[in-house]
Amino acid sequence: MSVDDGPSTAGQQRPPLRADAQRSVDALLAAAAEVFAESGVDAPVRKITAKAGVGAGTFYRHFPQRSDLISAVFRREVDACAAAAPALTAQYPPLDALTRWLERFAGFIATKRGLSAALHSGDPVYDSLPCYFQQNFEPVLADLLERAAQAGAIRSDADPWDLLRAIGNLAVPLEDGDDHTQRMISLLVDGLRYGAGAGAQPS
Repeated sequence: MSVDDGPSTAGQQRPPLRADAQRSVDALLAAAAEVFAESGVDAPVRKITAKAGVGAGTFYRHFPQRSDLISAVFRREVDACAAAAPALTAQYPPLDALTRWLERFAGFIATKRGLSAALHSGDPVYDSLPCYFQQNFEPVLADLLERAAQAGAIRSDADPWDLLRAIGNLAVPLEDGDDHTQRMISLLVDGLRYGAGAGAQPS
């Protein structure tokens, strides 16, 4: 299911939305992402609808439960973060692309105020999100690591899932400042560079 299609019921995928309805969903998801980053996932619905420029009826038609909205926002932002990797790979040398994507990923984690509690709330809407997270991020990071290792910039034995979990544990909320997270990422990257293959071409 595309996250922009709104929630499905009984495991069935909804038909594609009309263009105007799709615009409303896109506006709601973008607004909710901003509001969640500022105020957490429990922010009032009226704050989201006001930012999106739609009414409460439109909101509840597409997202009957708050968990439907949180899930859709999460999936949309996972997709955007994962999609940033190819552009970075095309624009920067392998080690720079890896470092910039890790910083992008850390920013993604830092803006998810209250998401951990929601994911552990027992709501079945969230059951598939951890798997969605891993399935989208692990291959992306594996590719970035492989490119950097082939360039001789880092060691070749780094596990992408371990690194994702490490960044997730290190990331701090943006209001606490992101200098700490950036310093920790720099330390992790320095660790990856230790024992880099001498025979490969440097990045």
